[in-house]
Amino acid sequence: MNAASRLGPARTHRTLILALLVAAVSGAAWADPHTPPAPAPMLALRYDAAIDPAQYWISEKLDGVRALWDGRQLRFRSGRPIVAPDWFVAGLPHTPLDGELWLGRQRFDELSGLIRRADPQHPGWRAVRYMVFDQPAGAGDFSARLQALQALVMAADRPWLQVVEQRRVTDRAALQRLLDDTVAGGGEGLMLHRADAHWQPGRSDALLKLTPWLDAEARVVGYIPGKGRLQGKVGALEVETDDGRRFRIGSGLTDALRNTPPAIGTLVTYRYRELTPGGQPRFPRYVRERTLP
Repeated sequence: MNAASRLGPARTHRTLILALLVAAVSGAAWADPHTPPAPAPMLALRYDAAIDPAQYWISEKLDGVRALWDGRQLRFRSGRPIVAPDWFVAGLPHTPLDGELWLGRQRFDELSGLIRRADPQHPGWRAVRYMVFDQPAGAGDFSARLQALQALVMAADRPWLQVVEQRRVTDRAALQRLLDDTVAGGGEGLMLHRADAHWQPGRSDALLKLTPWLDAEARVVGYIPGKGRLQGKVGALEVETDDGRRFRIGSGLTDALRNTPPAIGTLVTYRYRELTPGGQPRFPRYVRERTLP
């Protein structure tokens, strides 16, 4: 247990103030200028096998779009507003929520396209669910926040507003079985919320992600021409990470993407097994464009 999980009232207050300051700098503001900015979100670290999963609540890692409700407006993680239908946000609690807009497993591209349209009248919104998993700056540890969150969602009584299912496991073997079952069913992986952790902004071991692969993002900086069957098409994307590493991604590209690849400057997500001794991703595979904020 780290110090953050043992916050007393005074330190909890200081943590909330820090969160508000971080959010103000990042641009995540409330719709009402007289109301303090919404807290910055918690961000996940990667699960390490040395960690005891019995200390955590476990949920599926949803393949959706992160959405923070500040009590008045849905926002991307960056703070930019999400254009959602009035009926979708009507009746949501007047308290911050953290979750994902979700259509279902392996439907991220469809959801991304819907949100990029910024058309609140589009009928596709009728299938979208807001799957919430935490209360930013909420009181108590995660177990207490989860109970409060379930009560809020029940009181709101909106079928598209749902709490992400959370469960406990007894040991690492049970965690691995749950991961295997989730991935076999088309899920991306698991998220772990430490049960005794108070809410805090930024990255910490209070929130972990577990997937069969490592994943990261890089920006497209060029194209490598294809050969043989791929003559006249893109053979691979040349990409660059934030820290300046360049490499190529060819695996995972469909014929359609090879004909019309992501534009130069586009941020893409890729998966890989491990890093080489030189720091390059081994066996990188294209996953999707990250065209949303």
